[in-house]
Amino acid sequence: MKKKPAVFLDRDGTINEQMGYINHISRFVLLPGVGRAISRLNKKNIPVVVVTNQSGLARGYFPVSLLDEVHEKMTKALAQEGAHIDGLYICPHHPEAKQKQYRKNCHCRKPETGLLKQAAEELQIDLSTSFMVGDRWSDLKCGVAAGCTSILVLTGYGRGDYQYIGPEQKIQPAYIAEDLNFAIDWILQKLNFNFC
Repeated sequence: MKKKPAVFLDRDGTINEQMGYINHISRFVLLPGVGRAISRLNKKNIPVVVVTNQSGLARGYFPVSLLDEVHEKMTKALAQEGAHIDGLYICPHHPEAKQKQYRKNCHCRKPETGLLKQAAEELQIDLSTSFMVGDRWSDLKCGVAAGCTSILVLTGYGRGDYQYIGPEQKIQPAYIAEDLNFAIDWILQKLNFNFC
């Protein structure tokens, strides 16, 4: 099977409002236009994969049942806008975790590349032609280290990271987008797709 490009998306601040730890289902709020943006990729048969650090699990701020509930809410909210994701990869680890089973220095916590590499293997993705979209420099570093093109969105922490953290960073985004919809415009252009 021929490997294809995908779009990797950070979750908090890229797909949903950045609220710190989502320790209650009411705190998960989809950002405006996200469903439409993802549906545009769906229509072009471009895999959309969410890759998210969830150290709140490791820190004991919420149970795994809430994480499942949040992702079910995300799936339903996207479906209402005619969108779906093709993969969801979570890093629950943190080196100082309260929960022993999550306490480790792993290879999946962004900016490490484990989540992207796992998705690439399981979903037949070509990382070298793929994109990583996020609102933090850890997302950008992860994407570049995995061989992807990294895009910064100015939603979530993006605007602040761009202004205060970005100037000192060696790795810079290939593109800076106002939000996910603008990021998808640029990605489709790069992949030579017409906008829809």
